[in-house]
Amino acid sequence: MGSFFILIAIQNFVTLKTVSTDKSRLVPNKRTMNYILFDGPTRNALLPFTFTRPVADILIGIMTIRQKWEMRLGSTTTTLTEEYLSDKFPMVEMEENVMINASFLPNTILSEMVSNLGLNQAIFKGDEVIAFYTSENQEEVDFDTYEIIEFEGDCIRVEHTWDIFSNNDAAIREDFELLTEDRKSQPIPKSVNAIAKENIFIEEGAKLEFVTLNASSGPIYIGKNAEIMEGSVIRGPLALCENAQIKMAAKIYGATTVGPYSRIGGEVKNAVLFSYSNKGHDGFLGDSVLGEFCNIGADSNNSNLKNNYEEVKLWSYEKEGFAKTGLQFCGLMMGDHSKCGINTMFNTGTVVGVSANIFGAGFPRNFVPSFSWGGASGFTTYVTKKAFETARLVMSRRNIDLDEKEAAILEHVFEETKKWRKD
Repeated sequence: MGSFFILIAIQNFVTLKTVSTDKSRLVPNKRTMNYILFDGPTRNALLPFTFTRPVADILIGIMTIRQKWEMRLGSTTTTLTEEYLSDKFPMVEMEENVMINASFLPNTILSEMVSNLGLNQAIFKGDEVIAFYTSENQEEVDFDTYEIIEFEGDCIRVEHTWDIFSNNDAAIREDFELLTEDRKSQPIPKSVNAIAKENIFIEEGAKLEFVTLNASSGPIYIGKNAEIMEGSVIRGPLALCENAQIKMAAKIYGATTVGPYSRIGGEVKNAVLFSYSNKGHDGFLGDSVLGEFCNIGADSNNSNLKNNYEEVKLWSYEKEGFAKTGLQFCGLMMGDHSKCGINTMFNTGTVVGVSANIFGAGFPRNFVPSFSWGGASGFTTYVTKKAFETARLVMSRRNIDLDEKEAAILEHVFEETKKWRKD
């Protein structure tokens, strides 16, 4: 048939509608198979992060979900996602394909089960499909005609935005074991005060002197060409990814992930920063997730615990209102390209969309729509012309262009989120 598919529903009956890691350590696969990671029903619950990426490209632990699957399966993957994302994240369809629900993170048992899937077989966990085997001429997949294989083991799943930081401890541990198996760490410098050295792994090119690393509470992974500046005190689990940086005298608590080329400083606890984001100055960031190309101004802080210690509610794009999280600790969820000025204060459970610019005194509201400009005193629309000028400058500092594909995605997000902005 040669056409692309977009998933309409994944239950007992599925309708399909027409609509590319380090290869040296990939696990050999038993056969050649085409693997496609699909967003599935959790996509909307993972906004604002999935406004600009498929579920598969969420960073949790040391690697993205895509990188985990590719390393486990020994194969590259493509993506079935929203149509407006498909130019940047295309899908490659072959005669036979294995579709994988990207909200499920692979482990040894699950990845083995997926790699062994055959025609008309599907893996379920309860009522949720994890993976199924299909062919290009199938416009409909009726799981009543499939052999259902039940996955009874445990695995990490990302169903909500807060799962990214809540499950980050377990994800770092799994990734650390996978990435460091049968490998030798670079030597720990003599000036480093290291506790539980067996749980510390340093990649080639990393720089660190006169810091304290306490890996007794979880592993510490220091990626290729990453840097930890003098005086920093770190307690694992920590994932400091390739070319990431921890600034001088930082205080970092687990479970924290600093994505590739991102920078952190001050006090950080149980936070995940995607690539190219900065929280480089004093101030507190806790139980939070920042997308790509975000910037947190100096001395900015977020609250991660309500004064009355009650359950935190977060803005839900699905419900278009605030929904319970079941969490007592929950901080800031900030989408790609968003920024805040110096001394910004974020309330417990604040959601900031894509390409927002926040500044001024007082607490901004708990939900800041995408392309908003302002603060506690009110917001206006951050028009795309101005937002793109800033994005180009920010990205050019990292030798990256805001290309047509990226601009088209942001334009789509601008239009899609218009209903939540009030000028």
